[in-house]
Amino acid sequence: MFSKIEVNGDGACELYQMLTSTKPDEEGNSDIAWNFTKFLIDRNGNVLDRFSPMVTPEEIGEKLKTL
Repeated sequence: MFSKIEVNGDGACELYQMLTSTKPDEEGNSDIAWNFTKFLIDRNGNVLDRFSPMVTPEEIGEKLKTL
């Protein structure tokens, strides 16, 4: 199973440190404010976009069509 990890602050998992520092939210905050924040990453590991919890998978699908 999985263990609990930190996603914000000094103790954040390295993956989340990279994601949040690369792509802050719409207000410029790097911290993840709520569950279900989503990141779009290309095949080379580059963070292309960050989506709030309110964004649906269908909306992300529309973004994928533009890439």
